[in-house]
Amino acid sequence: MKITKLRVTPVNIPLEKPLWWTGGHYPGTSKAIIEVETDEGLIGLGESPSVEVVQTIEAMGERLVGQDPLDIAACEAKTLPPWQIVQNTDDSSVVKAFGAIEIALWDLRGKVFGEPLYKLLGGAVRKDIPFTEYFGFRDGGEMSAHDVADYCLLMREQHGSTMFEGKLIRGDPQLEIETVKALRTALGPRDMIRLDSNMQWSVPTAIHVLREIEPFNIRNYEDPVATFEEMAVLRKHSAIPFSSHIPDIRRAVRAGVPDFIVTNFAVLGGINRAVRFIGACEAMGVGFWCYSGDAGVATAAYLHMSAAMPWITEPSQSLFRWQVGDVIENGPFRQKNNVVAVPEGPGLGVTLDRDALAFWNNHLVEHGPLDHFFDPAKPGRFRRLPLA
Repeated sequence: MKITKLRVTPVNIPLEKPLWWTGGHYPGTSKAIIEVETDEGLIGLGESPSVEVVQTIEAMGERLVGQDPLDIAACEAKTLPPWQIVQNTDDSSVVKAFGAIEIALWDLRGKVFGEPLYKLLGGAVRKDIPFTEYFGFRDGGEMSAHDVADYCLLMREQHGSTMFEGKLIRGDPQLEIETVKALRTALGPRDMIRLDSNMQWSVPTAIHVLREIEPFNIRNYEDPVATFEEMAVLRKHSAIPFSSHIPDIRRAVRAGVPDFIVTNFAVLGGINRAVRFIGACEAMGVGFWCYSGDAGVATAAYLHMSAAMPWITEPSQSLFRWQVGDVIENGPFRQKNNVVAVPEGPGLGVTLDRDALAFWNNHLVEHGPLDHFFDPAKPGRFRRLPLA
């Protein structure tokens, strides 16, 4: 079997309402969907976490024509410099580009052998994969502490959700403190509350916020400050566990923080390298879960890896409820009673919805990639929150 073609399609995945974060408005995200075609008629699906690597993926695809898609090591050697060089440059785009393609090669592998990805990875230690429900301040939606608490209660009533994570980001530390109190009062003592600050706070403000919210049983606080070193200072003032999107285990072990790494498999270079990365996390006592905002192809990879990796014990993040579209049939995924079942079909176990793929590609062509720093009052301008 040989690779005959690689096709990449950039798409937008909007949210139903813009969410506030440290960069301003978050209206959704843009992804690149990869299809690796073979001379036997099989197609493997992959997904890049961003669209700036589309041209890199296309160039890699040209090099991969004629390669055996089951020989992933040879495909990597054909497209990437030696890993020690990749790791010592400032440009991570080649890693994300190949990582997205590599997911498609694993999807192909599963289709060749007629087995779901989790079986190729050693089998499932769990079949129902936990995800958190998301909350935050949204224009046209929840914009007060009690609004956020009422929304979470509604999700518990309608969907059985008891695991919650969110961004309480408006540049106002007192608003975050009040919202945490409202959430814990509404949800009771047992429901999970995790927070994500997107590096919002200065160290003095973070110390104040963490001291105020610690009595309310916060399961984890993601990126409260800008660096691991600043996080280490916070550790002296708070017992709340920390997580980060920065996948640097060496620094995490040196600093003693964060306690968890939260990332995307393409960012790590694909499924193979993610397996090794998670194994290194386990060896060093650093937890791991997956982040949010992806289309259904990457989400399916999360499901299979979480099924097969015993070390992923915490729920991964989820924006499922807010995503208004997807590129897979019957997407987006939706959790019920906190979980999504791992797909049982071969490979990733998902099928592209061609009409949806064309629709969301056209959305990107007409509107441009979704700008995470979008200011609706001044198109093309950043809307910045003040750093407290």
